[in-house]
Amino acid sequence: MARRRGWGGRPPVDDEEAARRIVDAAVEVISRTGSAISIADVAESLGVIRQTVYRYFPSAEALMRAAAIASVDGFLDRLTQHVHGHKDPAEAMTEGVIYTLDEVHRIPHLGIMLSGSHSNIGAYGLTSDEARAFGMTMIRRFDVDWEGHGYDEDSLRELVEYALRTMQSFFISPSDPPRSEDELRGYLRRWMGTTISAQTRSPAGS
Repeated sequence: MARRRGWGGRPPVDDEEAARRIVDAAVEVISRTGSAISIADVAESLGVIRQTVYRYFPSAEALMRAAAIASVDGFLDRLTQHVHGHKDPAEAMTEGVIYTLDEVHRIPHLGIMLSGSHSNIGAYGLTSDEARAFGMTMIRRFDVDWEGHGYDEDSLRELVEYALRTMQSFFISPSDPPRSEDELRGYLRRWMGTTISAQTRSPAGS
């Protein structure tokens, strides 16, 4: 039997390309299977041994997180468009949470992160440094004058953590019976929105 050629017969030219191709392969495998992956899955798809993948990613958890981050650029663009024009913090966060909960069913990487379905990620993965950095990237795209509403860096990070925990709870334990989008919007505005509004102040001159 002919020996299988790794990397599809095209070895990477440097470590940067190797890491990128490993992440690309992980994204493709997750998109195809809709579930968490292992180092062995990705190695097999690239035609390399597991040790090759471990050279760049010390664990499946690290690779999952890298794949999740790499796969969400399009999601962030769509989210930005969806919340465009919402300048009030409570309204923007409500719409952002609703949109993310809807999109997560079409983006396996986000679903895995929110559900904690990867054995090494669990619930703590959602509030990891990577997840919080992703959350900060999300809300900084909103049309909200966060500083004008009284938010400094620390309070923004707390808001991101609160939103992430809220989304995880809805994803893990959906409403029964299911709420319509308008019902969910009303629920979030009543409870999450009220909490956020209580922490804000009106921008100067408004």
